This record gives sequence, C-alpha cells and structure tokens, in this order.
Amino acid sequence: MPDSPTNPLHLVKLCVGCDAVADLEEWIAARIRECTRQGRPHEQVHTTRMTPKRRAELLAGGSLYWVIKGVVQCRQRLIDLRPVVDAEGVSRCELVLEPKLVRTVLRPMRAFQGWRYLSAADAPSDLDRAGEGVADMPEALRQELAGLGLL
Repeated sequence: MPDSPTNPLHLVKLCVGCDAVADLEEWIAARIRECTRQGRPHEQVHTTRMTPKRRAELLAGGSLYWVIKGVVQCRQRLIDLRPVVDAEGVSRCELVLEPKLVRTVLRPMRAFQGWRYLSAADAPSDLDRAGEGVADMPEALRQELAGLGLL
C-alpha cells in the first residue's frame, strides 16, 4: 500500500559528526542564534546530493529520521524540498526542516550513503508514545535496552 497523508513517507539519513542528540540540538540552536544575530529569518536546512522523487508523499506529514552512532534517535518534520545548484554547478536538494527535534524509540540501523525512504510502518515511534517511564530513562540506559531488543 502506498504511503498517504494518514500514513506519511519519511526519509532516514546519517547524522555525520554528531555523537548524541544533544550535539544536533546544539547545532540547530547555534544556527538559530547566528540567523538572529544577522537579523535574518531562521530556516533549518540540510543539503543533500540527491532530490527525493516522492515529494508529495514526503511533504504530507513526513519527517527526516536521524541516525546517530548507528541508531535512529530522533526526527525532524519535513517542511519543504528545494532543488538547488551549488556554486560549482552541482545539483543538490535542500531539505527544509522544522527546527524542533522529536526523540524516537531507538532503532539500530547499519551505515549507508545519502538518504533512504522510510515507510510509516518501519519508522520508530516517538519516545513520548513509547510507554510510561521510557522518556524519563537516561539516554545510555535506553540505548543499552534497545541494543538488547528490550525497547
């Protein structure tokens, strides 16, 4: 069954250079501060090489799920996909993201290049929907329990 607005399509991508969700949160906060300092509107953008072909499905409620240290740990809602050409004339795609991170139930994922589509059925649940007390656990404990297949 194709993904629909009630069953959105997502992307998943490695978050290179981050060791924890806190690193990504700080990067986003720094970008917001810099835009504010320069007096320009803030926009959270991640540039990738390939443009997703399934734009309508992704923008019908989809998110970008971030893999940090081999584990899907959080997501950001997709706002727009913009094809662009960089200064060297190479086609790219700007993934425009909501700056708010939503932590997810941890899901191990092997390394890959670029991004991949992620169906709603395969996407990890948001952490606040994972069950009582899970969101309050220390991150290291959640990671260990997820690694054991207990979360």
